[in-house]
Formats: sequence, structure tokens, C-alpha cells
Amino acid sequence: MPINAPTVEATYLEMKRLLAHVVPDVELRYKAELVYEINRRKKERGAIILGHNYMEPALFYGVPDVVGDSLELSRKAAATQCDPIIFCGVRFMAETAKILNPTKTVLLPAKRAGCSLAESISVADVRELRQRFPGVPIVAYINTYADVKAEVDIICTSGNAAKVVRSLKANPVIFLPDEYLAKNVAQETGLKIIVASRGSGATLAANKSSPAMIGWNGRCEVHEKFSPEDVRNVRAQFPGVVVLAHPECSPEVTAVADFSGSTSRMVEYVRAAKAKHYLLLTECSMADNIAAENPDKEMVRLCSVRCPHMNEITLEDTLRALTHNEQVIDVPEPIRSQARRSIERMLAVG
Repeated sequence: MPINAPTVEATYLEMKRLLAHVVPDVELRYKAELVYEINRRKKERGAIILGHNYMEPALFYGVPDVVGDSLELSRKAAATQCDPIIFCGVRFMAETAKILNPTKTVLLPAKRAGCSLAESISVADVRELRQRFPGVPIVAYINTYADVKAEVDIICTSGNAAKVVRSLKANPVIFLPDEYLAKNVAQETGLKIIVASRGSGATLAANKSSPAMIGWNGRCEVHEKFSPEDVRNVRAQFPGVVVLAHPECSPEVTAVADFSGSTSRMVEYVRAAKAKHYLLLTECSMADNIAAENPDKEMVRLCSVRCPHMNEITLEDTLRALTHNEQVIDVPEPIRSQARRSIERMLAVG
């Protein structure tokens, strides 16, 4: 829940209680003024703020009414009666909120806030794949833009990807655009996989004895940086460390981790576990957010891999969005209704 303190000083004291061991005091004092003003104006406007798990700690703990991964935030965006919706996440997430709740104003507190995965696949790519593999159902990761969502059969998140693939009961199935997530899901579901790319001539003969998946060569620019050697080095330095890897990491990395799951499942895992040291192979701000909630547990800092797109979302721009209605997200018809169909199929699966 956001910090709803009655004064700037009270806001600062609450932020200090929560974040003193992960955020410098001088930063807390400055950001407390922003947090107080955001929450005051949000209440005046009847707005709601949704915050992804990758937001920096002062924002994550200071202003969102709901925090979570893409699936949790999608469900909340669909159900809320608040207006406007300020989405502290990247552009495809704000688009998803608008797709699911079209009568509400959706604001993105950044001019761009893109995503390397969303940029890796286009509508033309999806249509070319349909021509190459006629009749094969297409699953798209939620990390795609609205026009791509409108072209595919169903959406998934990292938390429900395997469940969505199994629900199709199809052979083969196309999974876009994350190559590593596709490979991890293929392993979990017992599918053999080939990876297609723009302009490639890859083909796949489907048969009942060889269930198959067709992946795409998109990658997250954060998660592709982690390697099995990183894990081995940390284990050597911190015996007993628990390693958690996001499924956007390579299969080689998830294979040497102790746990692989969505950001929300990582949060739940650390909350319930008893170990002292944890290595999170994902966007680095999330380690700060988990450390704030679990001061008795140490997050090992492998490196500072910050998503440059998530990093565009700031408290300053969140206040500007509330004050000046910046940046308004619009998804035109028929893209919106077609994309909603794909998302609702996912929500029906769970």
C-alpha cells in the first residue's frame, strides 16, 4: 500500500523506517516530498497507481496502490473503477491496461519506456509466421505491443506460460518473442524447439510422436547478460546462497539456479525461505525491494543490471503525469478489441 502520511515529515519517517538500509538518507528526504505530493494529488483525482516489481524502492514502496508482476497488474487494471490509471511500468504494460479498461484514462509516466522484447517482434513477423506455419496457434508473451497482441491467438506471462501452452493441446505451437522463455517452457512441457528469426527459412514437420514448439530470437537485454559462470562464482563466495532466476534467463542459467519463476513468485519464495543469502538473477531494483521487506536476509549483488526502460519511470514523472495528464496511452480499434480477445483467453486459463 502507498504511504499515506499526513505531512512530508511523516512521509519521510515512514520511508526511512522501510528503506533506510537500501536508500541513502539524503535521497529519502528529497523523494519524501514527491511521494507526499503524488499521494495527495492521487486522492484528489480518484486515481490509481499500478507499480511493477521492477520500480526503484522509493517509488515501489511510496505510491502504488497495487504492486506485482504483469499478470497481477493486468487483472487489477481490468477491474478498477478508478480514473485515471497511472501505470508505473513499461509501455506494453500501460497498453494492456488500456486494452482491458478502455473507458479509463491510462497514463504512462515516461515518454517512451520501451522493451527490447517488444521491439524484437512486429505484426509483419507474426503474419509471415502464419504463412510459413499455417494453422499453428501462436502464443505471445505479454512483453509485446498491442498490435502484435491483436495478431496472435493467446497471451501469456512468465508466471502462466507453461499452463497456457498446455491449454492449447496443439502440436506444434508458436511461442513469441522471448527465445529463452520459450526454451524454458519447452523443457517444462516436454516439447522440442526450433528458433525462427526474421527472414529465416526454418521449417518444422509436426508429428504426434515429436511434440514441438517454434520459438523466436528475441531476448531481454537484462536477463541475457547472466551466465552459469556468474552463478558458480557467487556460490563459491557465498556457500549456501539460494539462487533465483527469472525464466527470461537462458536455460543454462535456470538449470543451475535453485528456483525459476516470475517476479511475484520470487518475492513469495524469498518471503517463505529460511536462508540468509539470496542471488536474484533479474532486474536489480527488485533485489532492493525484496531486501526492504526482508531486512534479515541479504541480497547478493552480482552486478547492477538495471533495465534502462523501467528506469525511465521516476517519481518526478509520476507527479507530472498526475498533474498534466502525461503521457496518455491510446490503443485504436480494431487493434484494442482484437488484443483484448487474446488477453482474455489468457485470463480464462489463469
